[in-house]
Amino acid sequence: MNKVLCMGELLLRLSPSPKGDRADKHPMLLFVGGAEANVATALAGWGIPVTYCTVLPDNFMSQYVIQYLQQKNIDTSPVLFSGNRIGLYYLETGADIKGGVVYDRERSSFSELKRGMIDWEKVFEGMNWFHFTAISPAINADVADVCLEALEVASSKNMTISVDLNYRSKLWKYGKHPQEIMPQLVSYCDVIMGNIWSANTLLGTGIDEAIHGKGTKEAYTSHAAETAEEIIQKFPRCKVVANTFRFDSKNDHILYYTTLLMNNRHYVSNEFTCAGVVDRSGSGDCFMAGLIYGLLTNAGNPQELLNYATAAAFGKLQEQGDATDQDVLSVEQEFRKS
Repeated sequence: MNKVLCMGELLLRLSPSPKGDRADKHPMLLFVGGAEANVATALAGWGIPVTYCTVLPDNFMSQYVIQYLQQKNIDTSPVLFSGNRIGLYYLETGADIKGGVVYDRERSSFSELKRGMIDWEKVFEGMNWFHFTAISPAINADVADVCLEALEVASSKNMTISVDLNYRSKLWKYGKHPQEIMPQLVSYCDVIMGNIWSANTLLGTGIDEAIHGKGTKEAYTSHAAETAEEIIQKFPRCKVVANTFRFDSKNDHILYYTTLLMNNRHYVSNEFTCAGVVDRSGSGDCFMAGLIYGLLTNAGNPQELLNYATAAAFGKLQEQGDATDQDVLSVEQEFRKS
């Protein structure tokens, strides 16, 4: 069976408790987070063998985190113990991580990672798929170089490589523009997921600045097709490009749909809507996991795999915390009724 390795920084998230009796005694909630850990958690829950690689300090808190991941059926054997702290982030309950986040990850164990510290030949032994995100190379130049090191080894082993183009404007503070770093890393990737705006920022693809003025689903999905085709032209190794769209109205009404370019055909997902969201954090990670899951189990039906990934991401919006607990059956039921 295919085995997936996810690499990135594990973070602990603090959020205010929802109003109520619970908030009086427990004003803050703690969650295990990090985009790549969220992907690993979803895949493990859907029966995909998954391994997680990160760097943690050698202390009791890290042991609790590792036990938590192992209880989710995630292999943590490549975790490197080094440094002095786990990174933190603070997020208002229900807020969008792209705007309402405060990071406290300076001098975290993962941020001190350097080329040569991880034996990638050993870590990738028996693995078929490598997943990383644009968050890691945004931390600093050394971590970006470690991503390149991992990609070089994964590519030499003919592994499938995926990347989530999740742009974090509050990172990328070390003097490099994303387009100086990301194109080289993305050139190794077979599967690329993001949206038309993150691709523009990270990879330099074209963007219609008036797209919001058009405001129609047809305009957005047409732009997604153009962006996906441009990505494949820029990065010939890439065979699959997915784009997500989530629109939040003033009355908290959510509209969500996605697109996929695969086998030279463009697909548009079912459309999902709801009023109110429990937690926005981790929804994109859940889509990424759904995309990987579908490509591993249902690659012959791109429309079905896209609908599954979209339903999983939409379902995550109604779960508290960073990672999903949805099972395969509940996700499939969600997209079939949409």
